[in-house]
Amino acid sequence: MTHRVFVLSPASCGGERARLLTGPRAGSSLARRLREPEGAPLGEVFTFLSGLYFRGKLAYARAFAAAPPRTPGDGVLVITADAGLQPAGVPLTLAALQAAAAVDIDRRNPRYHVPLEASARALAEAVGPACEVVLLGSIASDKYVPLLDAVLGPRLRFPVEFAGRGDMSRGGLLLRCVTEGRELTYVPVGGGPRHGPRPPRLARLGR
Repeated sequence: MTHRVFVLSPASCGGERARLLTGPRAGSSLARRLREPEGAPLGEVFTFLSGLYFRGKLAYARAFAAAPPRTPGDGVLVITADAGLQPAGVPLTLAALQAAAAVDIDRRNPRYHVPLEASARALAEAVGPACEVVLLGSIASDKYVPLLDAVLGPRLRFPVEFAGRGDMSRGGLLLRCVTEGRELTYVPVGGGPRHGPRPPRLARLGR
């Protein structure tokens, strides 16, 4: 059995979607839970902030993670702006979300890259050299790929089917794979195609 964990690219903690949760008139169930001391799960908050793409990433990672024992988050980890890699189920409060929104996701920013690098090294030690770490995100991004690649090396992989697809198409593809029980093909980030021709649109699923 191949051990495999997933790292999900971050959602934007600022912008219009975030204001629907953090604004003074925010009254949704999720916004109310953010204001409670126990908060709301990180994965649920990021799904609201990012929509279909993050929902697909989270569902796919939970369906196909095969983590070694004692792996944080059961092998489903999310890149955050100011706390490195965090389990998708970790509680997030309004104050924590607002603090994250104030941090620029830039690898030159120590508030972002220092905790990310530290948690990536902890993950590498926890899972061992034989475990695959699959990045569900854009490998063309310099916000997290160079740092993760430097720490994880050939263990860092991504779905080759992502090449050429936009975020919405990736989200739809991931949800379709969950429904079909079908995994994508993972290739090393260091040697895989980062760009490609746009693939055909996904056919609609039957009801």
